[in-house]
Amino acid sequence: MPEWQAYAKAIQAATFHTNELRLIEAAGLTLDLSAHITSATARTAGAALLASRGFEQARAALLAGEPVNLTEDRAAWHTMLRAPAPTEAVARERERVRQFVHQADAEGKWKSVIHIGIGGSDWGVRLVTDACGGNGARRTLRFVANIDGHALKDAILGLDAKSTLIVVTSKSFTTTETLANLRRAICWLEQSGVEHPYKQVVAITARPDAARALGVPPEQIFEFWDWVGGRYSLWSAVGLTIALAVGIDVIDDLRAGAAAMDDHFAQAPIPENAPAQLALAGVANRSLLGYGSLSIAAYDARLQFLAPYLQQLDMESLGKSVDMSGKSVGVPTGPAVWGMPGTDGQHTFFQWLHQGTDGAAVDFIMCREADHQWTDEHALLLANCLAQRQTLLQGTSIDADRDSMLAEGMPQDRAEWLARHRRHEGGRPSTLIVLPRLTPYALGALLALYEHKIFVQALVWGINPFDQWGVEAGKKMAHGILQELQGTSQGMAHDLSTRHWISVLAKK
Repeated sequence: MPEWQAYAKAIQAATFHTNELRLIEAAGLTLDLSAHITSATARTAGAALLASRGFEQARAALLAGEPVNLTEDRAAWHTMLRAPAPTEAVARERERVRQFVHQADAEGKWKSVIHIGIGGSDWGVRLVTDACGGNGARRTLRFVANIDGHALKDAILGLDAKSTLIVVTSKSFTTTETLANLRRAICWLEQSGVEHPYKQVVAITARPDAARALGVPPEQIFEFWDWVGGRYSLWSAVGLTIALAVGIDVIDDLRAGAAAMDDHFAQAPIPENAPAQLALAGVANRSLLGYGSLSIAAYDARLQFLAPYLQQLDMESLGKSVDMSGKSVGVPTGPAVWGMPGTDGQHTFFQWLHQGTDGAAVDFIMCREADHQWTDEHALLLANCLAQRQTLLQGTSIDADRDSMLAEGMPQDRAEWLARHRRHEGGRPSTLIVLPRLTPYALGALLALYEHKIFVQALVWGINPFDQWGVEAGKKMAHGILQELQGTSQGMAHDLSTRHWISVLAKK
């Protein structure tokens, strides 16, 4: 595409402009894009690239619930789940969740909750309850995602089975790990003397019939729909666990923040559109500047689950190499996403970020105000965030390091040698996202920002961000191997190593 060629040429000719402040305000968040390689020409070319990709039409189709997930012929209408005036079906399930939580709270019911789900049915709930539980959890909350039996063993430890609610979340209600963990949880309830264990189970699924067939009472089955991707399901009835743990108001505010970002995305012109500009920077970093990964550095300890949440959201969406026509994309797509909260990350992998041969783009996230009384510590946290970002951008000077060591009395030859080891090259791109405070509203806006950013990146690359055939292929293979390990089937084609281990591990 000529528009792609023009954008690529403009980015390759651009530099960092440290004297130019690039700020975008969106849904209460501030994005600082000043530490990216860009130019006026590159920004004009980026807008032209989006226009050539049908940005306005694609955005309208997404927000209107049209079938933008073409490989599965369905919509990706997660924005409807947080709309102030949703469809009747969405409003009905919202109200059912609200009534269930209100009744449980009024009756003082359920001292503990075990949330069973994996991937998109797990990470969002972990993230929000951890980030928004500052006023204390209303109930003990445990998570079971991994099929490893240790996960369930740890979850049930110390709990009273008769006052524990099991919330199982699975879009298809066929997820192997989730159903296996549910069966084990039911066995635990039965062995603990619970006479009717399914009365202590809530199911959240797009297949209510499957939940009913298993024995879950209809009034405890909450629905979401095929047009809700698993990694976008946080906004649906999946939030019931959050409401039980930290309050229904958290879910309301979370959706409100996301809806505000939806409005910004829908209305802001491309130059001031936060998701669009974040996406263009990401495309440049990945496809043109050679950065294979994106590190999430959230300078708030309550956001410890943000990196894995975004890891799934981004990598399951953008981990594609074939465009919508079925041809190779031809450029690197979706980066590896990873990270941990600052300042922990500074003592873990920031050495690699600063002086490693590859480097990575970094999204720094911080809150202007803390929700605690220790203002000095919060200032130190923010100082670290800003300092790391500036050092990644500007690097350090060999001359300045050498001169400072000489001034301290170090011999000339050693100062010259050591200065080369201490040098930071700099020139590494980053975004700074600033929240006023870590409220549910701000968190909702932040998550929606990343959702829309990923959608725009997929649009530029011409890929579908709403399917995950790579995941499905592995699931299918695992089902067949399980049958072979159990001795109920054989004959699948395997490589030599897999055949060896099946023969070693199979039941005789």
